[in-house]
Amino acid sequence: MKVFVIGLDSAPPELLFGKFLKDLPNIRKIVENSIHGPMKSSIPAITIPAWMCMATGKTPGELGLYGFRHRKGYSYKDIWIAHSLMVKEKAVWDYISPKKSVLIGVPPSYPPKKVNGWLVSCFITPDSSVNYTYPKELKREVEKVTGGYVFDVVFRKEDRSAVVEEVWEMTKKRFELIRYMIETKDWDYFEFVEIGLDRIHHAFWKYFDETHHLHVKNEFSKVIPEYYKLLDREIGKTLKLLDEDTAVLIVSDHGIKKMKGCFAINQWLIEEGLLKVRGSIDKPTKFEQLDVDWSKTVAWAWGGYYARIFLNVKGREKEGIIRKSEYEKVRDEITEMVKSIKGPNGEKWNTKVFYPEEIYPECRGDKPDMIVYFDDLYWRSAGTLGYETPYLLENDTGPDDAVHSEYGVFSLKLNEVEGREIVTDIYKFCPTVLRLFGLNPEKFGLRGAIL
Repeated sequence: MKVFVIGLDSAPPELLFGKFLKDLPNIRKIVENSIHGPMKSSIPAITIPAWMCMATGKTPGELGLYGFRHRKGYSYKDIWIAHSLMVKEKAVWDYISPKKSVLIGVPPSYPPKKVNGWLVSCFITPDSSVNYTYPKELKREVEKVTGGYVFDVVFRKEDRSAVVEEVWEMTKKRFELIRYMIETKDWDYFEFVEIGLDRIHHAFWKYFDETHHLHVKNEFSKVIPEYYKLLDREIGKTLKLLDEDTAVLIVSDHGIKKMKGCFAINQWLIEEGLLKVRGSIDKPTKFEQLDVDWSKTVAWAWGGYYARIFLNVKGREKEGIIRKSEYEKVRDEITEMVKSIKGPNGEKWNTKVFYPEEIYPECRGDKPDMIVYFDDLYWRSAGTLGYETPYLLENDTGPDDAVHSEYGVFSLKLNEVEGREIVTDIYKFCPTVLRLFGLNPEKFGLRGAIL
């Protein structure tokens, strides 16, 4: 048995299994003959940690990965950036060893770790001057095949034509490498993640979605559907290299949808008297630039597709003021305040607040005190502040038209299994793949295999 995993970052079921499927003959051939449907993401529903939650069957709490950046201990300012060495749990490719794996672009995979096979690191790789493969010698092959490998593109910029050109180039090079690796390596498990789809979604959603509050119809309105067609063509050429009995999966880490706006969470915290700052703020300002009076501050937050709220706890933070005996009471009070936030026109929001210790069986590392989805993720969290209103029409860190949704996609095509529709979750991927290789996932404490 061989298993081939097509990872499409941010692919939503509404498009891949719905609106676009008729125009994607190669993907359609897989999906219509597969076990397929929406796949619920991790909490938070973001690239890091979701791909590694999928690969390990473990939650962000068990991995100690709550996003791209993390507080270092309980410092107010020191942070660390997520990377591969922080992942201590076994992944699919570890469980199936001594079978050999090829891994391309699975986040986070920089710096490259030893695997029983071959690895090319992901979008967090600084550039091609560093070592980004395992084994090291593989780098020479990658560069020769691609003429210069591309890990990611800058997508939050005004020059959208350049984004199109750069994403197309990146994707074509990635698939050239994928096909080379299929043909030249003796593999049993093959997984790649194409980050280009996520970049195209974020950069061009307002041109594509007529319901977007900033919708513009122009030459960029066809970029998203055209990119899906590019993916389909590249996948079609790739599938021709696989044996008929190879199990093929298509998966995504989360979905995508229009962004309704950004909410400046720290500005709101100041307005509510929970965050105290010295001096006036009369222009957009990063949180790191503030002169925070920690001796009077109850809470502060980080921005992103979801908000992380931290409480200033006595004996935990250097200048904490919340007594540990009051922690739960204060957190519950702030939660109610956050849930009561309404939209800019007084509309009710469907805001969700999660406490890490309640949603994860274990919380390792530097967890936030609260995880917040503003209006079911439709409103991004802005960490900056200093605006006329906390409601921003656009992203505060550069052009970005879309936000994440909780459901990505899952499709598993097996010759001996009839196609059917299901709804699943990201934690079932790992045990399902282990079943494909004849292993009992429950032996490793993993449950929920689809087969």
